Amino acid sequence: MKQAFLFVFLILTTGALAADQPAHALFAREFQECPECPVMVGIPAGKFVMGSSPGEPGRFDSEGPQHVVTVKAFALAKYDVSSDEFLAFLRATGYRPKPCNAILDLGWRSPGRGLAYAPRDQEPPRWPAVCLDWKDAHAYADWINARARAAHPELGSRSPYRLPSEAEGEYAARGGTATSRWWGEAIGTNNANCNGCGSPYDKKLLAPVDAFAANPFGLYGMLGNAWEWVEDCWHDSYRNAPGDGGVWSGGDCSRHVLRGGSWDT
Repeated sequence: MKQAFLFVFLILTTGALAADQPAHALFAREFQECPECPVMVGIPAGKFVMGSSPGEPGRFDSEGPQHVVTVKAFALAKYDVSSDEFLAFLRATGYRPKPCNAILDLGWRSPGRGLAYAPRDQEPPRWPAVCLDWKDAHAYADWINARARAAHPELGSRSPYRLPSEAEGEYAARGGTATSRWWGEAIGTNNANCNGCGSPYDKKLLAPVDAFAANPFGLYGMLGNAWEWVEDCWHDSYRNAPGDGGVWSGGDCSRHVLRGGSWDT
């Protein structure tokens, strides 16, 4: 199903993150493997409690039961994939996403000849790329993998970039904290873009990908502003969820999981 107001973000699992590197070095590690590749941030391995407690305000039944997950070190894109980055992909490939709203014919356009257009006229280049479905996210990741292989022939046929698992996404969003949000239990003021987050963008429009402070892992936009696709198939709850941080297949694979919230939720 095509969803509106979504963006893709990428994960990199790579041997470049040395197993003997101390955790504090991974927190600060940033790298970019090719001009089109996202800036990546090293995330240290760790263990966390995934899900929300039964008494947490705003909780959905699908957010439990809470369970302990162990995550291996990985790297995640520092920012959401932006509109200008997604337009570069469309211009280079001619890929044509389906409209996210067929009635309004709202969507990305790539008529060929190196031309591409965002869903909104004069769309800010640093908005997150939205109005995209899970297949579009995969198409973008495939292109990033091709550009990385071109820049680094030693990769061979490997494709190191992919969507994160839901567990990896939550672990990264929490940033090593155990509160409801990485900045604390309360929504507070001007920490993110959402309905009631106290920012100038609340329930009005998207914000630039770097509009708010980074979390303790150095990642931007992990909560609010635009929903995030992850790799997992949909399950009604976390019963029997994997504890190794891996992608959870099975379930309803005609649907996939969204994380992070948006500007109007």
